[in-house]
Amino acid sequence: MTRLFAIGDLHMSGGDDKPMDVFGPQWDRHFLRIREAWEETVAPEDVVLIPGDISWAMQLKQAIPDLQEIGKLPGRKILCKGNHEYWWSSLSRVRAALPEGMEALQFDATETEFCVICGTRGWNYPTARNPLEEKDQKIFRRELQRLEMALDRAEKIPGGKPILVMMHFPPRMADDPDTPFTRLLEASERVRAVVYGHLHGAAFAGGFAGACRGIDYYPVSCDGIGFRPREIPWPRLESLIS
Repeated sequence: MTRLFAIGDLHMSGGDDKPMDVFGPQWDRHFLRIREAWEETVAPEDVVLIPGDISWAMQLKQAIPDLQEIGKLPGRKILCKGNHEYWWSSLSRVRAALPEGMEALQFDATETEFCVICGTRGWNYPTARNPLEEKDQKIFRRELQRLEMALDRAEKIPGGKPILVMMHFPPRMADDPDTPFTRLLEASERVRAVVYGHLHGAAFAGGFAGACRGIDYYPVSCDGIGFRPREIPWPRLESLIS
């Protein structure tokens, strides 16, 4: 039986000697630990979602060795863009460079055995305590439109399967139950789960995890989940299939 996993923020080196342990000892040789856990956990028929911040590379050619390393791991890999994906400029070029068994989403959608996956990067959303500067407001508005596009494309895939949304930025934090992103997600009767990354260290605990108004939220930054792919339970997703 196919299973669904997610793990974000792999932060691979991008061809440079970029030691991640400057962010804490837990990051020492972190991709070796991810690879070992992945190979122990994920089967070739499984699906693994990677919601952004994949490589520190600045150009696509520098990211290719990292993508190839991920490509060697078992499972069907589905990626979306993070805020550090400087190498991800043209979606068509990224897709052409991906190894077999890897897919890239950019405010669009793809189908799996038991659900439709759609993805977009997202961004920080404005709040009373953080109203956002104008440049961030502009990016936020654009990302909100891109989430709407991703959901629209997911809805148009025939079959009526439930929708799982993959974002890099959290669509909400624990103390923000109502955001522009959650309103879009809740407007779709088929969205049943969201996976997201971006949050590290103490910030990970501030992200929302659990169910709210019919949607399950899963934070999956690799350091927050012990550098192991997290299984996303799918009978709940499957239950929507007619």
